[in-house]
Amino acid sequence: MLKPSLQLKLGQQLTMTPQLQQAIRLLQLPALELQAHIRELLETNVMLEPTDEGESEAPEAPEPGDLAQASEPLEEGTQAAAEGPRETVEVLDEDWGGASAGSGESAWSGDEEDRQQDFADAAGQSLQEYLLWQLELDKLGPRELAIARAIVDAINDDGYLTESLDEIAETLKPEVHASSEEIESVLAGVQALDPPGVAARSIGECIELQLRQLDPATPGMTTAVEIARHHLEQLAGRDLATLKRELRTSEEDLAEALALVRACHPRPGATVSTSAPQYVVPDVFVRRTEHGWAVEINSATLPRVRLNHSYANLLGRSASHASLRAQLQEARWLLKSLEIRHETLIKVARSIVERQVSFLEHGEEHMRPMILKDIAEAVGMHESTISRVTSGKYMHTPRGVFELRYFFSSQIEGADGSGTSSTAIRAKIRKLVKEEDPLAPLSDGRIAELLSAEGIPVARRTVAKYREAMSIPSSGERKRCGSAAP
Repeated sequence: MLKPSLQLKLGQQLTMTPQLQQAIRLLQLPALELQAHIRELLETNVMLEPTDEGESEAPEAPEPGDLAQASEPLEEGTQAAAEGPRETVEVLDEDWGGASAGSGESAWSGDEEDRQQDFADAAGQSLQEYLLWQLELDKLGPRELAIARAIVDAINDDGYLTESLDEIAETLKPEVHASSEEIESVLAGVQALDPPGVAARSIGECIELQLRQLDPATPGMTTAVEIARHHLEQLAGRDLATLKRELRTSEEDLAEALALVRACHPRPGATVSTSAPQYVVPDVFVRRTEHGWAVEINSATLPRVRLNHSYANLLGRSASHASLRAQLQEARWLLKSLEIRHETLIKVARSIVERQVSFLEHGEEHMRPMILKDIAEAVGMHESTISRVTSGKYMHTPRGVFELRYFFSSQIEGADGSGTSSTAIRAKIRKLVKEEDPLAPLSDGRIAELLSAEGIPVARRTVAKYREAMSIPSSGERKRCGSAAP
């Protein structure tokens, strides 16, 4: 028979405290989301204040014992590992406190509507608005302008006319009674607007409208118009032999015509962007110096916030004002979490640059294989922490702006025991395809043989997988396209 009893047990467990959760959350936030989060905290916590431009102040240190509690769980209890000899990478402006006042952004105060938004898109113009703007410049009468507006309203975002002439005539009633011939005449004027090919009723008409804007003496022009009118199905099926026979043309003329047709845009409306551009703000700058490679945090992305000492000094050590003391503690933890985020980001970025110097100097073909565990061991942190800090963070390099995750890739063991990054293999495949003979393209098996000769044993199916991921057609498709290339 079971009897109730009391037992005492000793044990240890890792508890996700609110402070730890905040540090992890801030570590994962991209720069723009972090700034938005800090703005919200400035509105709710009186113990925080924005730092004026030109001022800098080290973040308030938390009470004794707080630092150990904050840093150990974030790094999963690991300690910094001793670094071996590597390429020298210099860290610029490592002091978080001195760089907390980013020069690229004003303090978070004042009316938000009065501030100049650096990344605001002032265009926001749709295809219909763009076409109406062009119509207003033409000297059209009131009747023709009304018909043209009805035609523009029937054009979709791809630039195609989606309604018949009879349906457009019905939408004009009872104000305007227009015949199909009159609407057809006005439609010809709309089709002459920019972008070329707009207001077409089919893909063939769209291509023909674009071809009609070329010089009539362009080589292959007549054949290209004939293809657009009657032979697009053969072109889509890449049946060039049948196409050449039906058109009764030479191979050279066919190649010139196909080049003209392929240069046309199948969706002209897409060339008019209606959405605001998506900007990427790099978190880290990497540049070459006389001493080697240097890593620098983008000061414009650093939070311009500090502790409000006026309120903090008034509290003293009294036990009253519990709510204000709670806000003071939250402010201290926020500043410490921001400092941890900054230090972690600079350490991870520096470790990445140390391992990818060959990529920075020579390009994708020299990308070294690297996984999260490599960086985690180098900086003395857990892999989950590295995953958070590399998500949504970008690095500006002389070769472009890359997400930190871009530098991580799997490896394929070479014949000499060394590994080759999958990114480097993709770059080599792309280079081989670019340099191949268009009339005799390389098969996947042949590419695998060439890579194996370089000490990279890759299976044919692996080459096919990488090729398809890069949207490169197969050798047969490339040969059919290449045989008709000018």
